[in-house]
Amino acid sequence: MMKLTQYLQLLICVLPLSLLSVNLQAQERITLANDTVLNVFMVEPETSASPRPLVILMGGGAGNASISQDTSRWLGSGFAQLGWIVAVPISPNNRAFRGANNNELIGLLIDELQQRDDVAAGKVLLAGISNGGMSALEIARRDPSRYFGVAAIPALLSENKANAALKDFPVYLRIGGADQLGWADRFEETVATFNDVGAELDAGILDGAPHMFRMDWSTLGPWLEKVK
Repeated sequence: MMKLTQYLQLLICVLPLSLLSVNLQAQERITLANDTVLNVFMVEPETSASPRPLVILMGGGAGNASISQDTSRWLGSGFAQLGWIVAVPISPNNRAFRGANNNELIGLLIDELQQRDDVAAGKVLLAGISNGGMSALEIARRDPSRYFGVAAIPALLSENKANAALKDFPVYLRIGGADQLGWADRFEETVATFNDVGAELDAGILDGAPHMFRMDWSTLGPWLEKVK
């Protein structure tokens, strides 16, 4: 099976040049209110217009430095091209941002970033790949009023009482039809779980796509405009 970082690197090579015309910044060390230091890759549009909406984008797997950097270049550059300021945090414990303690760090990171003049106050978009997508859903359930929605590309959702918080909450979900981990087999189950709680779901299977896939901006772009 192709490693996650190898696949991301392949995707970077085939990205349109227009999606790479953004400011790929160096990794930043950001101290949170609880004194935790998060390492974060920031990607900004070249336009000087500000303040701009913020997206917290979480990589797959362990969410380590290599994965997060590749995610900032591949998917982060696409968000930046559409006018978003992108923050891709590195997991402090190789568990992406799963679990209550890691979930909380994202809220604190948002607080810090929104003190910057070029970052818009108010709602933020959560996005994540695989384990990062499930992290995004966990975080959204804690306080959905704080977020525009979640772009889970891909993610799964199992039954959980906490899912009730996602009622009327916008979720963009895509899963590859040829997912090597068998996630396509759980697509209907995941969609049913979202529908049962009344989420505002835009879901689809990408025919022939593997677990990691090139983003379909023709559908994600309009969804972003709708929820922002």
